Amino acid sequence: MSITTEPETLGELIADCASIPPSLRAENVPLPREAAAPWTVDDHCHAQVAELDAYV
Repeated sequence: MSITTEPETLGELIADCASIPPSLRAENVPLPREAAAPWTVDDHCHAQVAELDAYV
């Protein structure tokens, strides 16, 4: 397989992924973690679905 073309088979894709250096693999790169803001339902949000029997 050439590095200038997309893999054409699953085997080629697996081989490409296997050749990624360990230092670049996601499990070796720490991701920044930030606490998400707590999720709340305000009156406006609740009013949008208050009259619905089933919210889809």
